[in-house]
Amino acid sequence: MRVTRDALAVETPIWMLGDSAYDILDWHDHLLAAGVVPIAPYNARNTDDPKDIEYRVEDRIDQHSEDVQLKQSTLDETYNRRTGVERTNESVKDCGLGRTHARGRVHARAQVFLALCLRLVIAITNYERGDNPGSTIITV
Repeated sequence: MRVTRDALAVETPIWMLGDSAYDILDWHDHLLAAGVVPIAPYNARNTDDPKDIEYRVEDRIDQHSEDVQLKQSTLDETYNRRTGVERTNESVKDCGLGRTHARGRVHARAQVFLALCLRLVIAITNYERGDNPGSTIITV
């Protein structure tokens, strides 16, 4: 929650993505109250009566709002953007930078910093080579 609060203090995104470890009611409610759509796969392992949903936010919206609807395809497309971040993290390891041994907030900051550095190097290299001049936008 501290990392989420820190992120929201910098900027209010439209979406916040997490893996199934982020299937936490407080996290979802905090983000929805801030006007952010949390997308994390539903984790049915800890219940005897699993819900028929793919993302926890589907249930939270059904319970708390009558006029908001989310398209399943939009949730899927948005969550799939997460693979770009995962690929960047793998590239950091492949470049010989190894795995960072920090945990929690420090680990997240180190991973983001290394990912940004790697993307910047790729963007500069592409620009210098003249490859894909329109694709030098850095996104995280």
